[in-house]
Amino acid sequence: MKKLKLVLLMVLTASLLAGCLYPEDQLQKNQLPHEDQIEIVQSAVEKFQSDNGGILPIKTRDEDTPIYIKYPIDFNKLKGKFLSEVPGNAYENGGVFQYVLIDVEENPTVKIFDLRIAEKIREINIRIQSTGYPPFKESIADNVYTLDYSKIGYKEEPFVVSPYSNQNLPLLINGSGEIFVDYRNDLNSALKENDYSVKEGEDIRPILTENSSFVPAYSPPYTVDEKKEPVFMMK
Repeated sequence: MKKLKLVLLMVLTASLLAGCLYPEDQLQKNQLPHEDQIEIVQSAVEKFQSDNGGILPIKTRDEDTPIYIKYPIDFNKLKGKFLSEVPGNAYENGGVFQYVLIDVEENPTVKIFDLRIAEKIREINIRIQSTGYPPFKESIADNVYTLDYSKIGYKEEPFVVSPYSNQNLPLLINGSGEIFVDYRNDLNSALKENDYSVKEGEDIRPILTENSSFVPAYSPPYTVDEKKEPVFMMK
């Protein structure tokens, strides 16, 4: 009898553990970029565009929306005829990634960005609003500043994780109070590792999207200086 109880207890424990681990496993899957899913969505977008006279399956955004988050894919327009199901890692299906299009005029291409970046920026903005004014700390370029995060309740400086290098990237602010991600380290690495022909005054962010599924979301334009090093190109 005792052995039977022990066996039943082990089975019950295993079942409970399996029930607990499965959602976590699913959560981890929803936090990973999957090239095959991106390719499936790319194919669906191309079929939709072909069937609809060149129209793209995107949501409407304001004209002044930053370019890399300006054209989110509208999965409602794709589901059914063009796409059997929304990718599990897409925000619309419980994931952390927003699917977007870039180069919409010449070569509409599916990319993604991590919405946890947007959430971190939103968190900082809420803290700034609670104090009434951004606690600017240091000017590091024209119209680019660091923040004194201790004045808005942070014990450590917040950051986001780069989708290109997995390194921690700082968050900065401009004179208008807009928080953005500093991708200079990623850009510098890309410039050193590849023989790109870039010019001063040219937005160099496309070198990050060229060999990656990710867009540099929430970034200002960057160009290069006379030493071919990345610098801000702020208005």
